[in-house]
Amino acid sequence: MSWPLINDNIKTVKEKLRQILSQRKKKPISAPERIPAAVLVPIYEKDGQHYILFIKRTEWVEKHKGEISFPGGAFEDTDRTLLNTALRESAEEIGLAPDKVDILGELDDEVSARTNYIITPFLAFVPWPYEFRADGRETEEIIEAPISSLMNQGSAHQEVRGGKRVTAYQYYYQGRLIWGATARILAKFLQIFAEVTQPDWRRE
Repeated sequence: MSWPLINDNIKTVKEKLRQILSQRKKKPISAPERIPAAVLVPIYEKDGQHYILFIKRTEWVEKHKGEISFPGGAFEDTDRTLLNTALRESAEEIGLAPDKVDILGELDDEVSARTNYIITPFLAFVPWPYEFRADGRETEEIIEAPISSLMNQGSAHQEVRGGKRVTAYQYYYQGRLIWGATARILAKFLQIFAEVTQPDWRRE
């Protein structure tokens, strides 16, 4: 399957994403024994293409050392909401001001099996150009990836976890491996993005 460059008007794509997220039923996960967390899934338009932003975590963090992820972290009582968690962590980790973020909606919750988190992802349009800054304490590197490239780089396989068969995803970009909960969030986002920008993709 080939994916042409995305050349839809940025406002059209943004509003289509907002609309589809408002109309689909989010799949929440309720598990009081797990730790609530939230991430921001930042996308933006640059030079006629849409990009998605990841971070590489430092070796100094307690969990997920050196992994590729979205900016985010565990809920704190002072956050009050999971959206505030995602915005606070994004400000801390990549220097993204909350008032520059246009939240389009929520994606399905995901479980991080190794670290016991329930992760709520918030899809957001962010400005470009923008002076993102890796904080050096939690974030080692900021990674900008064209969405069209990721659509061609994913793979999936079945695994058995806790007696259940689940689909595990992996993506590669410039030699970096995206896996685990981040890859599952990415897979669901890419499916929605394809429905918005390539409405006939299922028939190709």
